[in-house]
Amino acid sequence: MDSNEAAAMIDPAQPGLKKYRMTTSTVVFMIFCLCAAGAYGIEDMIPNAGPGLTLVMLIVLPFVWSTPMGLVAAELGSAIPEEGGFYKWVQRACGEFWGFQAGWWRTISIYFDNTIYVVLAGSYVASVIDLTPIEEYIFKASVIVFFTYINLRGIRDVGAVSKGISIVVMIAFAMVAVFGFANWQSNPFVPFIPPDQTLLQSIGAGIAVGIWVYSGYESMSTMAGELEDPQVIPKATLITVPLIMAVYILPTMGGLASLGSWSEWASEGGLSYGDVIANHIPALGIVFVFVAVIAQFSLLNTYIASGSRGFFALAEDNLAPRALVKCSKERGVPYIAVLSLGAFSLIVSMFPFGVIVVVDAMLFMSAYVLIFIAACILRIKEPDMDRPFRVPFGTKGFIAMCVPPICIAFMALFLSGTDYFVGGMLALLSGPVAYFIFKRKYGGLTKKDPVRHPVNPITRLGIGDTRRMAWMFGGLTAIGIIAVFFLPWYEDPQSYTDDYGIEGLFNILMSCIRWMTAAFGALTVVLLVIAKRVEPAKLAAQ
Repeated sequence: MDSNEAAAMIDPAQPGLKKYRMTTSTVVFMIFCLCAAGAYGIEDMIPNAGPGLTLVMLIVLPFVWSTPMGLVAAELGSAIPEEGGFYKWVQRACGEFWGFQAGWWRTISIYFDNTIYVVLAGSYVASVIDLTPIEEYIFKASVIVFFTYINLRGIRDVGAVSKGISIVVMIAFAMVAVFGFANWQSNPFVPFIPPDQTLLQSIGAGIAVGIWVYSGYESMSTMAGELEDPQVIPKATLITVPLIMAVYILPTMGGLASLGSWSEWASEGGLSYGDVIANHIPALGIVFVFVAVIAQFSLLNTYIASGSRGFFALAEDNLAPRALVKCSKERGVPYIAVLSLGAFSLIVSMFPFGVIVVVDAMLFMSAYVLIFIAACILRIKEPDMDRPFRVPFGTKGFIAMCVPPICIAFMALFLSGTDYFVGGMLALLSGPVAYFIFKRKYGGLTKKDPVRHPVNPITRLGIGDTRRMAWMFGGLTAIGIIAVFFLPWYEDPQSYTDDYGIEGLFNILMSCIRWMTAAFGALTVVLLVIAKRVEPAKLAAQ
């Protein structure tokens, strides 16, 4: 790649977007909201994984999962400060097809994430105020409409709201930690795991939530094109990583030490962080529920901004409907993309929390795997690329840092549950399907530069895309084969009947996996045959 090509790829200017001056502290608060906004959700890890293992995972996961992602996001964000962030990183390293998969999977997962926060906020309110289902939905719809409006005003307003909420949340959890440690009653690490579970089962019961609560460091990168100085993002990322660790670990350890009753902790209808304070000052328990609600608001607020910019970047590359690049004249906000996210949340917030999470988990983990792979490829292919922030490891050390989170994501695919696995496999399938439709309909990068991104006149896809799809379906086939043998050994079939009230549900899910695996295998063979006939041999590998 010559210098002109490199400059063309990293030019952060985006027509229609308005640039804002934002301080490092404001971006820290935005990243805090994108990644955490409090330790909510961890309450469910405690009885499922065990208090000791929960604390160990909260301590260990930052070093093998979130810190590597934070460092990768800081390095690539400083080197490629474009609107679209991680999508552009993977595109540069792996090409149009894989870049689209990363952008699509993570953006779609954000659309579902947004709805999770609205559903949780509604549940917190319903726990202290008796609401009918219609009243609860009206509350959730009002929240969505309000924060969609905030986002239509631009990311500076998003940042201001995030700053205010983050300060309140940090103070609340600092109080939990203080009250917890001041009233230490028992060892928070005991028992290490539930007595009726093996260590592997306990890890599987908690790892998905652990990964989820420590995710999001790359999300701010999608707004890099709207910052006058996008280098504040990597600086803020490095500050936020230890801050979030403290907000998770200290209140959880203090809460368990003071309250005990580890089996009664739950995000809904059980012990929670608010009880650590309420046991001593009851009125503050109600205040903490209010804090929990506004914390979910902050997540919704920042993820509307991040998710809408993901589709903006795809649309600008002619890989999504062009309407998504339309920006308001006065504020430079991609308002169609913002409104689409709000409308999606209004519809999906009618579904229960569990249904939404099933679709979300595998999408963002798969996108993360592509981001780590892209970072390693760019270290090898473009070692001299300007990186204002560079992770202080050589290429081999950098790759070694990226291997553990990739392994964790792969392991989590099989340990999170058969229902998650089926939902996630179907969600992943949306990536190549959407690419096939949008590339043929809108032209993709070929429309921008047909010389550097030639199209196959037979398939109307990029040169080599048929083989790339074959490789992807081959990978899904291999994952499915592993699941067919591993999940019946790992899972308890009766638990699915008990949880969902459907007799033989586990067997139904396993049948779905076997059929999907067979279909993916057949697609792999068909695509390889097609690729052999229609792809130019010399260009297919480009």
